[in-house]
Amino acid sequence: MAEDKVFVEGVIFKKPHENAPDFVKGSLSLKMKDLIEFAKTHHKDGWLNIDLLESRGGKYYAALNTFEPKKQDGGNKRETEIPAATPESDGGIPFDDDIPF
Repeated sequence: MAEDKVFVEGVIFKKPHENAPDFVKGSLSLKMKDLIEFAKTHHKDGWLNIDLLESRGGKYYAALNTFEPKKQDGGNKRETEIPAATPESDGGIPFDDDIPF
């Protein structure tokens, strides 16, 4: 079940004005008192992850990103990665060490 969005208090994202150059994507207004209180409540290990989103009505807003990756059960992370291709596993063509470059 999807979690309800948690709107970030103290952050307002504004679309650029119509005469803004293409590289301007918007601006942020931060109400520090509200944002600090929100951050104290919602941070994880000193980090506050915020997504900038667009509503169906076209307004931009800031929502708390609550994504947490699944923890791996023991083992070394390298053991779960796909192994690198070797000449034998890549069609059986052996690598020629006499290549001049």
